[in-house]
Formats: sequence, C-alpha cells, structure tokens
Amino acid sequence: MASAIPLIGGIPAGPELLIILLVLVLLFGANKIPKLARSTGQAMGEFKKGREEVEDELKQMQDGETEGEPAETAEPVDTTDLADEDEEDENVETETEKNA
Repeated sequence: MASAIPLIGGIPAGPELLIILLVLVLLFGANKIPKLARSTGQAMGEFKKGREEVEDELKQMQDGETEGEPAETAEPVDTTDLADEDEEDENVETETEKNA
C-alpha cells in the first residue's frame, strides 16, 4: 500500500532544526541573532497591540449602533465666528471691486 507523503512538511524538528540554526549563525553571526530575535518580538508585540485597539474600537462602534445611539457624538459648532468671517470676506470683495 502506498502512503500519502505531504509535499510541504510540518514544523522542522531534529536535524532540520539544527541545519536551520547553523545557517542562521553563519548568515547573521552569533552576536546579531539575539538582537534580531528581540526586534522581531517587539514588532510582534506592537502588531498585537494595534490589532487589539482596532478590535476594541470596532466593538465600541457596534455596541453604540445596537443601542440606537450614534457611535461618536459630535460637539455643536459655534457659528458666530463663521458669520464674522463671511462679513469680512464680503467687505474685501467690495473693496477690490471699487479699486477695479
């Protein structure tokens, strides 16, 4: 009977792992491997934190929508300053028209 042989192996163990470690030492040197592992671990930690923050924000947005409230509440805008700016713009336009 023929047994099925997977084309792609699983996790390397035994001699395969030793060969991989030997190649890493030859490529990077013994001094750089701990630094490489440390930076990889920090990058994975930052990625995990970012993913959790996004998941929390999505959950908060979903909770806000299910309660019938908007996810984010906007503060009212003070329009008095905008009216003053519009008047100033009109004054500038009339002065330029007079000069032309």
